[in-house]
Amino acid sequence: MESQVRGGTRWKRFAVVMVPSVAATAAIGVALAQGALAASFSVSGQSFKVTTKQLDGTGFAQYGALDEGYTLSGKKTVHPVAVSAFKSATINSLCQSVVTPDIPILGSVSLILRAGEDPNKPVEAENLYIDVADLEADATFKGIDIGVAAKDATKGPGMKGGKEQSNPFGFAQQADSVVLKDVKQTAWATTAGTFKLSGLKMSLSTGVKECY
Repeated sequence: MESQVRGGTRWKRFAVVMVPSVAATAAIGVALAQGALAASFSVSGQSFKVTTKQLDGTGFAQYGALDEGYTLSGKKTVHPVAVSAFKSATINSLCQSVVTPDIPILGSVSLILRAGEDPNKPVEAENLYIDVADLEADATFKGIDIGVAAKDATKGPGMKGGKEQSNPFGFAQQADSVVLKDVKQTAWATTAGTFKLSGLKMSLSTGVKECY
């Protein structure tokens, strides 16, 4: 089975990865209201933006979670996220940016990381988890299952270990493979078993400079 999602502007910003994710997001909201999802792990008080020209992933799964976090002043907060998990992925033209505001004298400082710009040397990752708050992309999925329990999403690398406490009986979806093109996303955390950044370039500059 193959499913393709293209175009869309307003509501696609709310869907995390594909059209059925609107239902997933609603299910996450209900679970949060009922206190069914516990925090996965603590994250910093800064989200970051990522763009990629294309991500090719195998063994995909997605489920809801909460990330415990902090504001930049140190107060605790909670971020609802959709965890997108891949057994393996290759990424072309990766850009990642994070802006730290209100630094004395300097003001805002932006960090931008780029890698995989050579089409023959993409970024490579295994057991990749991305805690996504917002995503836009053109997506093609193969072998898709929608509405499985998170614990039964066996096509992906499994739910995160350690402090991961997302509801194992909550809504999830999975696919044999996925291709995401022209990706724009905001995320709170990324973890991977291995993450190979070919052609890595990193720069710091004053002011607000982001991938998009």
